Amino acid sequence: MDDIDRAILRELQTDGRIAYADLGPKVGLSASAARQRLQRLLDTKAVQVVGVTDPMSMGGQAMALLGIGVDGDPRAVADALAARSEVVYAVLTSGGFDLFAEVVAAGPRELLDFVNDVVRPIEGIRQIQAFPYFGIHTHRFLWDVG
Repeated sequence: MDDIDRAILRELQTDGRIAYADLGPKVGLSASAARQRLQRLLDTKAVQVVGVTDPMSMGGQAMALLGIGVDGDPRAVADALAARSEVVYAVLTSGGFDLFAEVVAAGPRELLDFVNDVVRPIEGIRQIQAFPYFGIHTHRFLWDVG
């Protein structure tokens, strides 16, 4: 990834729907060259252009961060969680928990059912602590791309 790729990513973080005709001049390329560069980034999976929603504002949904303690390899538990559509992301960590998983459910009851009926029985899980969300205060996808 070079300086032009990073400039493209910075522009996409500001406006993921920017036209190539506008993107190219902002990063020092023609529109067609910008399209080719972005296509390469997409093809190599270095970047994804997606619509990001706020599940809490969509009504009737419940979200929580699950702190999970594991006996054994936490990657196996993370793989099992990642297979579920309710899991937005799973991260391996250290400290009081071996991994965190953010989950979205249709409502509070479904969230409880998911934690108790789906997550708790996964082999290797020793502890789950759920942190239900009351609202999302900050939700950004802007990272320094150098």
